[in-house]
Amino acid sequence: MSVREDEEPPRIIDRRASQQPDSEQSDTRGNTSTGDESMENKESMTQENAASLEEQLTREKERAESYYASWQRAAADYQNFKRRVDQERSELAQLANVSLMINILPLVDDLERALENVDSHLAGLTWLDGVRLIHRKFQALLEMNGVTEIPADGQDFDPNVHEAVMYTEGEPGKVLNVAQKGYMLGGRVLRPAMVVVGGKQPGAEG
Repeated sequence: MSVREDEEPPRIIDRRASQQPDSEQSDTRGNTSTGDESMENKESMTQENAASLEEQLTREKERAESYYASWQRAAADYQNFKRRVDQERSELAQLANVSLMINILPLVDDLERALENVDSHLAGLTWLDGVRLIHRKFQALLEMNGVTEIPADGQDFDPNVHEAVMYTEGEPGKVLNVAQKGYMLGGRVLRPAMVVVGGKQPGAEG
């Protein structure tokens, strides 16, 4: 049989060759898609980590502020406690000092009365000089502890520091005589001065 010249010879198509570019193209698209997903996952994880770190930072900040506030309260409580203890200690020491001074005052009174009534024939005796020395030491002890004598003789009668034991003729409201000295300690009356006041007793008839 003769082959017609106008007929084309059959073409052999290599399917592997025709399919290979599609496969490579598919792999390229797959790799691109995977890369995009990986980038999205990384961005998502980064955002989640940042949010988690921010939340932890907020919690730790609140906890630190709470600790600081607690420390401030504790420090304030301690200062108040220390101030209260110091004040109580000071008051106790002052009360003990007041008690001691009050107990010394009668001794000073007795020494003063004894020295005021000494017979003139005994002047110059050694033992009498010793009594005077003891009296001066008691007075120095009182002054050293802040005890001062209350002015009374010739002063206007002041019921805050004077106690009237008698009223007699004389200038009204004036202290005419001091029966017993009074003393103060730092503005506080240890013992009022016992005095004789001129004029009539308040509230007395006539």
